[in-house]
Amino acid sequence: MTAHIVRSWTGVTAKKNVSAYLTHLRDETMPHLRALPGFLGVQVLQRSVADEEEFRVQTTWQSLASIHAFAGDDLEIAVVPPAAQAILKRFDTHVEHYEVVIN
Repeated sequence: MTAHIVRSWTGVTAKKNVSAYLTHLRDETMPHLRALPGFLGVQVLQRSVADEEEFRVQTTWQSLASIHAFAGDDLEIAVVPPAAQAILKRFDTHVEHYEVVIN
């Protein structure tokens, strides 16, 4: 069995922008990802940190090759569209990849 890959990334926004960011994820990011071969799913985690909201986005893929179709040649660089950048206060410029060993 081939292990799946989780791509993990974190972004932070002001509390007043939570709704806008979630709308962006639902209406822009998720439809784009679901159309890509090898995309298996997503988890969006949220937590309050002081006066901000932190989001951890974890996408699951069939392989690093399928991530390549989404992320381009440098798999470690985060893909953060300008619309999301405008909502976020700060975000990781790099991602982490994990092999799923127990599911």
